[in-house]
Amino acid sequence: MQYRSTRGQAKGYSFEEAVMAGLSPDGGLFIPYHIPSLPEGWQAKWADLSFQELAVEILSLYIDESEMPRADLRNLVDRSFATFRHKDVTPVVKIRDGLHILELFHGPTFAFKDVALQFVGNLFEYFLERRNRQETSGKVHRLTVVGATSGDTGSAAIYGLRNKKNVSVFIMHPRGRVSPIQEAQMTTVLDKNVHNLAVEGTFDDCQDMVKFLFGDKQFNDTHHLGAVNSINWARILVQTVYYFQAYFVLLRQLGVRAGTPAADALKFNFSVPTGNFGDILAGYFAYRMGLPAHKLIVATNENDILYRFFESNAYEKQTGADGAVKGTLSPAMDILVSSNFERLLWYLARDNQPDGGKNEVADHDSDVNEKLSDEAGKTVAGWMQQLKDEGSFKVADSVVAKAREIFDAAMVTDQQTLATIGAFYNPSHAGQDAYVLDPHTAVGVTAAERLAEARQLTAHPQGQHLLVCLATAHPAKFSEAVEAALKSAPGFDFQKDVLPTEFHGLLDKERRVVPVERVDPQLIKDVIERELRGEGIQF
Repeated sequence: MQYRSTRGQAKGYSFEEAVMAGLSPDGGLFIPYHIPSLPEGWQAKWADLSFQELAVEILSLYIDESEMPRADLRNLVDRSFATFRHKDVTPVVKIRDGLHILELFHGPTFAFKDVALQFVGNLFEYFLERRNRQETSGKVHRLTVVGATSGDTGSAAIYGLRNKKNVSVFIMHPRGRVSPIQEAQMTTVLDKNVHNLAVEGTFDDCQDMVKFLFGDKQFNDTHHLGAVNSINWARILVQTVYYFQAYFVLLRQLGVRAGTPAADALKFNFSVPTGNFGDILAGYFAYRMGLPAHKLIVATNENDILYRFFESNAYEKQTGADGAVKGTLSPAMDILVSSNFERLLWYLARDNQPDGGKNEVADHDSDVNEKLSDEAGKTVAGWMQQLKDEGSFKVADSVVAKAREIFDAAMVTDQQTLATIGAFYNPSHAGQDAYVLDPHTAVGVTAAERLAEARQLTAHPQGQHLLVCLATAHPAKFSEAVEAALKSAPGFDFQKDVLPTEFHGLLDKERRVVPVERVDPQLIKDVIERELRGEGIQF
């Protein structure tokens, strides 16, 4: 399996090269040359696999045995998910008939990003150790990981990379725009190779700085930058696993055997709280591989660039009158530009061409496929340039129509978010237990229920449709929203009912953070180099 850039100028990368580079040299994102089909009889063969076993099967479709022996892959998978608190890694919980929560917050930092970043940290270390074993000149291969976070990516990356040999990690977060728990999770990690930069600006500013640094060839060549944001293909790949896990777990819970007519009659709809589009993009890849998903619901807060795209065909940054990102109760989704959307745009551009919808698996080595892929790269590069120059671009009706074959979208306000948190803690439905939603998951649940009604999807197995909402974070990480929603709930006690023991005393621990007083590329480069020298690294 080889990898190419969404903008068409970089081709023929191996999995290792794509992962270690993170961002393509032409500014695009890496995608596989083709999306592999699932093996014959996969439903019966995989029906009873554990999360770890399922991960090995899926990841091996994208990672050639020559690049990583299967035994090594299994070892990395086992090490990565041994850190999770739940035996199923990503369990599925029913909160109402036909409505289920895929809990993705059982990793070290209580956020969905642990699922991928625990693996990515071990993957970086694996490739570096191999390169250093094979090096004959005495050179030591190192990686300087640079990331931006709106809250959860930072702590998940730090916990995945702390104390990794020959890896330094720099995480930029917008000062004052992440929750207190999220900030404490990042800044209380005092390992020598971990550096937190508190930037005066927004998440989009931090994300722009990451892309700028990767585009600075001299700086990149000097420090060998690595990416942990979802621009890194490995993040997307690992996240596809829990869509398949949810499918099999739900079938088992319903007493339905995979691959039977009864299983085929069920329609699985996944609602995903969406900011940077990486989590739901993983669902799209799972769908393209052959997962029987009916709809992928893009659930946004009031920073709704993605919702507006599906409504108007226009992808534009502006949200408020001043064009600035809005601060909401779901801060991890407070993003104006969704980086991973570029990957979807590539597939939409490719499929929108005459014969573009042909099966790319069957003809992925053909001249026709190469021409289609090159044209898609040119189209995406043009759209991205227009976005940079003008702040927006518009696509043809046929492009959005192609997206709507699998995607639906809804926007949810803060008031609606609070109402949903309250409704599920004080259930009115018979047989429904109280469940505490974090504000991001509440956005996903609100969108799912709204669209289920609007599209006449009955939320009941006998009606064939099932709603699966991805719970992207533990509610304890967002005390402001949860307490605001439940302050009048009889007997509610945040400390007792929500806060895990791991968070007790976290806000009082010693911290280390470097303030960055303005969004300035040279200033950030200077800070990174100063901190590297402090680690004793020569360059």
